[in-house]
Amino acid sequence: MRLQRKNRVQLVVFGVISLLAVGYAGGNYAGLDRLLGARGYVVHVTLEESGGIFENAEVAYRGVTVGRVAELHLADTGVTLDLDIEEGGPPIPADSDAVVANRSAVGEQYVDLRPSSDGGPYLRAGSRIDSARTDTPVSPDTLLAGLDKLVSSVDPRSLRTVVGELDTAFTGAGPELGRLLEASGSLTTEARRALPQTAQLLRDSRTVLDTQRRNSEQLASIASGFRDIAAQLKDSDADLRTVVDRAPGASEEISTLLADSGTSLSVLIANLLTTSQVLEPRSDALEHMMVALPMVSGFARSVVSNGEGHLGFVPTFFDPHSCTKGYEGTQRRPADDTRDLPPNTDAYCAEPPGSPSNVRGAQNAPVAGDPVQIPDSGGSGSGDGGSRGGEDARDTAGGAADGGGVKLPGLLEFTDSDAESGRGGGDAGRGADRRNTGGFDDLLGVGR
Repeated sequence: MRLQRKNRVQLVVFGVISLLAVGYAGGNYAGLDRLLGARGYVVHVTLEESGGIFENAEVAYRGVTVGRVAELHLADTGVTLDLDIEEGGPPIPADSDAVVANRSAVGEQYVDLRPSSDGGPYLRAGSRIDSARTDTPVSPDTLLAGLDKLVSSVDPRSLRTVVGELDTAFTGAGPELGRLLEASGSLTTEARRALPQTAQLLRDSRTVLDTQRRNSEQLASIASGFRDIAAQLKDSDADLRTVVDRAPGASEEISTLLADSGTSLSVLIANLLTTSQVLEPRSDALEHMMVALPMVSGFARSVVSNGEGHLGFVPTFFDPHSCTKGYEGTQRRPADDTRDLPPNTDAYCAEPPGSPSNVRGAQNAPVAGDPVQIPDSGGSGSGDGGSRGGEDARDTAGGAADGGGVKLPGLLEFTDSDAESGRGGGDAGRGADRRNTGGFDDLLGVGR
């Protein structure tokens, strides 16, 4: 049976159309055109290990397939992939990372190009992505080995304890868990509603984090201090336990004291506050007195020797000169004039502080507020002498080393040699060589 000419022409036309359709579908969808050569441009990627990638695997950019893996080559540093990127695809930034990823849990690896920026330069024919900008998934053997180590590290008894505690925690808690899940849904809704404020909070937190970064050294120092405190508390554990054990008894005694004292204790504390306000501007004089009191106790032991008291005086008239300024209005009279006359109540020492005269008077005493600075007289009242007297008052500890005795600035000075002469030398040994360097007025902070 011979076909008519018309039928033969129809069959030829149908065959040509079929070949064109199959070629188009194979070239566009099956990638058969790559068997004849690259479709677009080739980019080389260097991997330290293949990560399971294979030839003809997809190459994706931002979730869109843009090419295929044309070939794999072994290299000295690993594996080199030739990526056949379609010419008509989107431009791909040259700083993109090449990551071998999995489409599912069973595998199906592909190359994912992940850009670091939106702008150029872009990949072109011959571009290379080195191994520093690549990544591969964990190999199955490494994953299984890690899981085996994890499972082996779990103590079966501890695991049973955890499972038992979880059973105890969640048994019968179904309604509560349901309400918790419902509340979490409401929480998610509120969080979504407050998303702009949350984003603004995160942006503002950058300032706080930058401040903490700048103060990292101080924070590290504070943490180190807390560590030292914790170590000290650990070392003092026994003492702290003793304090805690005895604290109830002490608190009961304090409560009893407060109950028995009533309002008297509060009145006493209030009065002590007033006393402290009076003493505060006189702190320097109090310090001087506290320094001199030990000297007085040391001096007192030398006064009595062999059942006899030894005391000697040296007159120091006009050293310094007495204060006369301010007493001009006082009426002078002979010593034998015993008439009653009104006193001069306006008389006072008008010499300024630091005068060569012996400045005295209540107006020169320290008062509340800004205290008046009174120079140390040191037994002379002058500025230089006062300075020396103040230094002598502070050198109490070293005074005994110089002469074998106790030096008492502003008081009587005794030495061991004087004490020896006083024991066996009669009147001459009982203090003729003992000197008065200023008197008790220096110790008490008042003028003569």
